[in-house]
Amino acid sequence: MAAVFAVHGAVTGSFATRVPWIQDHAGVSAGQLGIALAFPALGASLAMPLAGSVSHRFGARNALRGLIALWTLSLVLPSLAPNLLTLCLALFVYGATAGMADVAMNALGVEVENRLDRSIMSGLHGMWSAGALVGSAAGTLAAHLGSDARLHHVLAAAVLTVVGVLSCQWVLDLQPAEDEEPPPRFALPPRSALLIGAIGFCAVFAEGASLDWSAVYLREQLETSAGLAAACTTGFTLTMAIARIAGDKVVDRFGAVRTVRASGVFAVLGGLLIVLAQHPAVAMTGFALMGLGIAVVVPLCFAAAGRSGANPSLAIAGVATITYTSGLIAPSAIGMLAQATSLMVSFCLVTLLSGGLVAFARVLRPGDRVKISRPDAAVPDPRP
Repeated sequence: MAAVFAVHGAVTGSFATRVPWIQDHAGVSAGQLGIALAFPALGASLAMPLAGSVSHRFGARNALRGLIALWTLSLVLPSLAPNLLTLCLALFVYGATAGMADVAMNALGVEVENRLDRSIMSGLHGMWSAGALVGSAAGTLAAHLGSDARLHHVLAAAVLTVVGVLSCQWVLDLQPAEDEEPPPRFALPPRSALLIGAIGFCAVFAEGASLDWSAVYLREQLETSAGLAAACTTGFTLTMAIARIAGDKVVDRFGAVRTVRASGVFAVLGGLLIVLAQHPAVAMTGFALMGLGIAVVVPLCFAAAGRSGANPSLAIAGVATITYTSGLIAPSAIGMLAQATSLMVSFCLVTLLSGGLVAFARVLRPGDRVKISRPDAAVPDPRP
C-alpha cells in the first residue's frame, strides 16, 4: 500500500512542477490558468462517489490496479492541451482519475489498519508526501534542463504506471459478499462524514495556504531573497512528510483525539509566529510548526471516516470531497483577503481555522475497527 500512495503523490509532484510549461504551451493567461486549475477539483468531486461502485464490481485489488493506472496515464493529458478548452477537459479527467484512485486506496488503507488494529494511515500519507517530493524533484530537474513536458510526462507516466500496477499485486483483495447490495453510484455523504470533513477542511486550508503563499509571505512581508523564500516552502513540505511518516507511533500511543488536539496547538503556535514575525527565521519556524501541526490530521480523518458507518467508501469519498474543495478555495481565498487587507491578516484566518483542530478534535474519537469484507482475507504488510 505504501508504494501505491507514493506513486499517487509522485504524479501530483510531476504535474505541479511543469504547470508554467503547460501554461505557455496552451497559450493561456494567468486568469485563464486559474480557471483551468479549478477543473481537477471539479472532476474529483464528481467522480469520487463512483469509486465504491467500481470496487464492488471488480473487487478492491483490480479496481485499485485499474484506477491507479488511469491516474498515472492521465498525467500525459494536460501537457498535450493546445488551448484553454482542451486544457480544462484534460484537467477534468486528471482530477476525476485522481479522486477515484484516492478514495480506493484510502478505503483499502483503512481496511488494512482495521485488520492490523494499529495506526498506519499517517505513514501511508507520509509516503504520499515522499512520492510528491520525488516527483517534484524530478520535474524541477526536467524544467531546469529545458525538457519538453510532453516527453517528461510520457516517461514519468510509463514508469509510474508500471510501479503502480505491480505494487497493487500485494494489496488486500476485498471481494463483496454474494448477497451484498452494490453501493449507490451517487449519494450524499453521511452526516458523520460531514463533521469529520470539517476537521479536514481546516487542516487542508492551512496546508494549501502555506504551500502556495509561504514563499510570497516571506518575500513581501519580510523582504527576503527568492531563494530563502523558496526554502521556506521546502521546509514546510519536509516537515509535513517527516511528521506523517512518524505519526502512526504517536497516534497508537496517545490516540487520535489527543494527537489532533496537540497538533492543533502546534499549528496555532506556528500561525502566531507567522503573523507576529519580524525576522525571516521566526516566520520559517512558524511555517515548520504549521506543517508539523496539520500533517497527521487528514490521514486521521480518512481513518475515522472509514469507521463511521456501514459504507466506508462513501464516507471516505465525502471527506475527500470536502478536503479537495478546501484545497481548491484556500489559495484564492488567501489572495482575495490579502488584496483587501494584507497577507498578515490572511494568515490570521489560517491561525483561527487551525484552532478548530483543537476545538473539534473529539469528532475523531476512536470507533471500533471493524473488518468490512471477507474476514478470512490475508492482511498484507502495508510497507512497499
